[in-house]
Amino acid sequence: MSVKDTVALRFQQLCQERGIRINELANLSGVTPSTAYSMLDPRRRDISILTIKKFCDGLGITLGEFFSSPEFDALEQEIK
Repeated sequence: MSVKDTVALRFQQLCQERGIRINELANLSGVTPSTAYSMLDPRRRDISILTIKKFCDGLGITLGEFFSSPEFDALEQEIK
């Protein structure tokens, strides 16, 4: 799984845990719903750390809490 896919999956998990939808996350985070939905789009290659930070702020968690999950620990090294 790619880093981008893992980021999208993590936000989906956090939204599900809180019983909110992606567009609600956008509203809580001060970003447009299209930004939130584009994060989930597998064709979009990158997501900025600033956007991740805004989503974390909207969820009331730190970047450390966001990235502290087994999914990120299991990612393979990008340098080959």
